[in-house]
Amino acid sequence: MRLFSHNCVLTFSLISLSLLIIPNGLAEETSAAVPLYTEPELIALINKNTHLARVKADDCQLVQDIEARANKMALPSYQFLYGDMLAYNVCVDRNVELGVYYMRKAAEQGLAAALEQLGRYYDTGRLVQQDKAMAVTYLREASSQGNLNAQLRLVKLFNDGFGSPRDFEDAYRWLFHSMVADKATHKKIERALAELAQKMPGSVVARARLPI
Repeated sequence: MRLFSHNCVLTFSLISLSLLIIPNGLAEETSAAVPLYTEPELIALINKNTHLARVKADDCQLVQDIEARANKMALPSYQFLYGDMLAYNVCVDRNVELGVYYMRKAAEQGLAAALEQLGRYYDTGRLVQQDKAMAVTYLREASSQGNLNAQLRLVKLFNDGFGSPRDFEDAYRWLFHSMVADKATHKKIERALAELAQKMPGSVVARARLPI
């Protein structure tokens, strides 16, 4: 009888302890679950350059999902994200070669952020060997999609003597028609366009200024 009572007390104690611990643990695990980013949400994060910070803030919980969407589903925004994670050792082991590979895959699908980033890297020689011609190629494509950073860098390259004069009109047109609220950036654009205009006939500049 004493053994039975002792077992009952022990069983009751274990049950009570589990009630105190398990629900709280489950609740914590449930509340910490991170939803996968939608394509528009991820592109917005990329455009604000906060995509890597978001992955870190989410405690690296989505690495497998990100890799699957980059590799198996070949979604360009996820290819870009995974490429940056690999290149900069964010939640995965660093692998620059594989990271640039995924960046290129995203660029091949026309993702403006990937095109701009590769153009910038080829311009500065970051992660890849410096190649101004390749920089112009990537930046031109990103500029045609309205990427302001690409447009500014492309015009700077032209002003510095790189690229073909045949591309000056398009570069001038894209940057001239960009919408910018920041006054400092607006002045920067004005100076860049004034310098590029000196390399072009007046009639071409006037044509580039026509409404699109």
